[in-house]
Amino acid sequence: MQKLIKNLFDAQRKHFRKGGKLERLYAFFESMETVFFAPARVTQLVPHIRDHLDVKRYMASVVFMLLPLLLFGMYNVGYQAYAAKQLNPGHFWIFWFGFKTVLPLVIVSYVVGFAWEILFSAIRGHEISEGLFVTAMLFPLTLPPTTPLWQAALGISFGVVIGKEVFGGTGRNFLNPALTGRAFLYFAYPSQMSGDAVWTALVNFKAGAVDVVSAATPLVVAAEAKVHGAVEQVLADAGYTFNTLFFGLYPASIGASSAFLCLIAAIVLMILGIASYRIILGDILGILVMGFIVNLTAGESSAAYLSLNPFYHLIIGGAAFGIVFMSTDPVSAPDLHISRWIYGFLVGVLTVVIRVFNPAYPEGIMLAILFMNVFAPLLDHMVISIRLRNRIPNV
Repeated sequence: MQKLIKNLFDAQRKHFRKGGKLERLYAFFESMETVFFAPARVTQLVPHIRDHLDVKRYMASVVFMLLPLLLFGMYNVGYQAYAAKQLNPGHFWIFWFGFKTVLPLVIVSYVVGFAWEILFSAIRGHEISEGLFVTAMLFPLTLPPTTPLWQAALGISFGVVIGKEVFGGTGRNFLNPALTGRAFLYFAYPSQMSGDAVWTALVNFKAGAVDVVSAATPLVVAAEAKVHGAVEQVLADAGYTFNTLFFGLYPASIGASSAFLCLIAAIVLMILGIASYRIILGDILGILVMGFIVNLTAGESSAAYLSLNPFYHLIIGGAAFGIVFMSTDPVSAPDLHISRWIYGFLVGVLTVVIRVFNPAYPEGIMLAILFMNVFAPLLDHMVISIRLRNRIPNV
């Protein structure tokens, strides 16, 4: 089978090489070939770097760790749909409904995203970046399950083109493309991206059409709590116990609700050296420290949300998902070790600040990461400048 596939690529290569009739599509041909075979090109001069973790394996590992969240998200979409109808048709039908609802969003994300990537690769004459495999998977997982397909296409287009390609492509963008597309949809179409009516998709069994139901998310419930010092109990009374929030079986973005799966992914990616443990631990530390500071400022006259247990900020909404998969983006995050600690810590601090003091943005983590993406190069510059000043001059 391997030999058959190789012969197929070898037979078609002449059409894509320089002078062939499909020369402008060589980037697409090369990207498909490297899915099956490692690139044949090697360095001609020293130094020769040998590393098992090339870009393709790097991105494939992230996509692999996202698959459990995608499958869980499909099940959760179906679970919430039938729970709203007070029905329990069985695990298969629950998953099947979620599969039918979520898969089109994933397909649109990949098809439209790769269309833009191929277009820019053909124009610039460079290879297609494997980073799009991750971006096109991350983007739909951050969406509500009721997102129209045309909005998903528009969002991934904005993220790829404006968030990455206008700056020169992968490696030159300073914003996370998936979050850029998600932020664009949030501000351009707030009624379809926020509110209580977008998190649970329903099937109208008579007409066979997708409908929606109003279901307040845990973040909204916590923000609207009135009893000081009892926000956790308010969440539990609404059905959002600690276990429910930790495992993620509640109305939320498609794949961003399970802190449990995000924790497993974080451990695996840190062991493999793919995700920076400095950023992840910095995020967690920032959330906890700022959460405790907010607790200290809470009083009887202040909003009850200020008294929420800081650990709840880690498991509510997409905080864990953002920490593991978004803030650790190797392109938009800082490169230096100290910078990564500072970057992660400030992402966590801003997440709590935005959540607690700006109810218009209940999630927080999205804007916090994008904001710190902008300052990531400055952090590296400051650290390097301090190191240069502290050097002992040569006499």
